Amino acid sequence: MRRRVSRYHPADARSHESGAPSGRCRGRCPRAGTVSRILGVDLGERRIGLAVADVGIDIARPFATVNRARAIDDDAAALGVVCREQDVTELVVGLPIEASGVEGSMADGARRWAAELGSRLSLPVTMRDERLSSFEAERRLGRMPRGRSGGPPSRTQRNAYRARLDREAAAVILQDELDARRTAPAERQEER
Repeated sequence: MRRRVSRYHPADARSHESGAPSGRCRGRCPRAGTVSRILGVDLGERRIGLAVADVGIDIARPFATVNRARAIDDDAAALGVVCREQDVTELVVGLPIEASGVEGSMADGARRWAAELGSRLSLPVTMRDERLSSFEAERRLGRMPRGRSGGPPSRTQRNAYRARLDREAAAVILQDELDARRTAPAERQEER
């Protein structure tokens, strides 16, 4: 019998203490030292990039990319599964502010989507400026690799790269929020 490999990062994989032969638990598996997490969200027109960070450790890491659905109900269902599996206690959603600093129609749509998602999942939502997050993610990952024989990349390669880019952009947004929270208490103490 072949053992199923977890699709999660080793830090996120559930411990399988129940001794189930397939390596999976029926129902909710207990995890040693359960830690609450923050989920970073990079909302796009076609995909939703996700990143996670453990509360107290404050290091964001790319997690997954989910295809965006046509209805908020389907997005909430998909993200609800991730939130339950990862013990998420808060959402940080990227806010697409224009380069001039003005909130346009995309920012309004993101605010409405985030508010609706937060109410459906019963989780607090923090909005974070996502300007240049995709640029920073692309800088971290490098350019899209060429296809076989040095030609243009295939559709599969382009889609895989874009999904990876969305996850990385979510990590940039979440790390930016975590860094801002870490420096905020220090600034308050300096003012006194």
